[in-house]
Amino acid sequence: MKHNFRELKIWQNAMDITVKTYLLSGELPNDERYGLKSQIQRSSVSLPSNIAEGSGRTTDKDFGKFIDYSLSSSYELETQMILINRIYQLNTEQIISELTEFQKMTGSFRNKLRM
Repeated sequence: MKHNFRELKIWQNAMDITVKTYLLSGELPNDERYGLKSQIQRSSVSLPSNIAEGSGRTTDKDFGKFIDYSLSSSYELETQMILINRIYQLNTEQIISELTEFQKMTGSFRNKLRM
């Protein structure tokens, strides 16, 4: 069953998180260009990208795998945000809060796919 990813609240939230992550990455020092900056950008882009890619799959089971990938990337990004806060004292609370909400919503969405 195909889903229109643009209409999914989890995809919309993931897009918002990605934009905020990119804005935050600009506050990191230049020597993080190939380190945390690159990593948080890739992790954040993975959130909406996997939802979009999975939405084109023919079964809900296949879609669910991509939802799982997106969810896993959100935990990766959360860990990186905690590190950024600890190392550089940048305020990552808002993004972490949005990631927590994304994780709850995405977990519920995944469970509905498996019913």
